[in-house]
Amino acid sequence: MNYSKEELITYRTKRAEEALAEAMLLAENEHWNTVINRLYYACFYIVSALLAKHDLEAKTHAGTKVLFNEHFLKEEVIDKNLGRFYATLFDKRQEGDYADLIKFQQSDVLPYLSKSSEFILVIKNHL
Repeated sequence: MNYSKEELITYRTKRAEEALAEAMLLAENEHWNTVINRLYYACFYIVSALLAKHDLEAKTHAGTKVLFNEHFLKEEVIDKNLGRFYATLFDKRQEGDYADLIKFQQSDVLPYLSKSSEFILVIKNHL
């Protein structure tokens, strides 16, 4: 499939916004594990858009995290606290999706909603 870099960035940004909106709906219904999943994907999609803008491509989620760290956190383009937040979401999503008997609570998840919105906004400002 042929598409321009701008189309890819726009698509991934839209996916980030959609995943964030899905997380908000899931939070209203207290589906906390799935909220974490959608928040992680919202942030993953926007990071993927940022990587695409700079002609960087990862084959895995871990690879996306590594490229983000190397090119944007180490270089201090993006605040390292946001990088730590992204790493935390990565770990929480893995835990919620794959570990047995994990049940996130509202108090665990609610702070991530606003932080994810902030994360997406900061990255969008670099697009």
